[in-house]
Amino acid sequence: MEDAIVKLTSKEGETFDVPRKVAMMSKLVKDTFSDDDDEDDEEDETEVKEVPLPNVTAPVLKKVIEYCTHYQEEEMTPIQTPLKSGTLDELVQAWYANFVKVDRNMLFDLVAAANFMDIKPLLDLTCLAVSILIKGKSAQELRQMFNISAELSPEEQAEAQRENAAAESS
Repeated sequence: MEDAIVKLTSKEGETFDVPRKVAMMSKLVKDTFSDDDDEDDEEDETEVKEVPLPNVTAPVLKKVIEYCTHYQEEEMTPIQTPLKSGTLDELVQAWYANFVKVDRNMLFDLVAAANFMDIKPLLDLTCLAVSILIKGKSAQELRQMFNISAELSPEEQAEAQRENAAAESS
């Protein structure tokens, strides 16, 4: 059972053979196995199981597998809050700090994948990297980073004016 293989299938249908111990870092995968184990107790232990991950693209899944594999060799130091520093290198081991030095879109996709697959240490790390990325940014810079329009619809403008008028009259 220890060297069993799990097939993780990306959104595009690309399949990755992953040691079960590595794949089980994902609560989603673990729960999938729990559900299967309940249904068929006599199932062959050496059978390879496939887990579809329709919300995770192949490049992101490769990074998730890289993280989970490394985590088996060297667990990430838990992130202490409140943060004692504003730099990743001072908060986690070097490998983990370098792991999240990726382009912004990949980082956001890793956050989404960690959340979907329910991998808490990866979610903690990627959210930490995002928090450091946005720290000290102006509202305009954040709008650009997250592709948020600064324009309000006429209804939103009217609502904001009503709220401001009510706040000023109290």
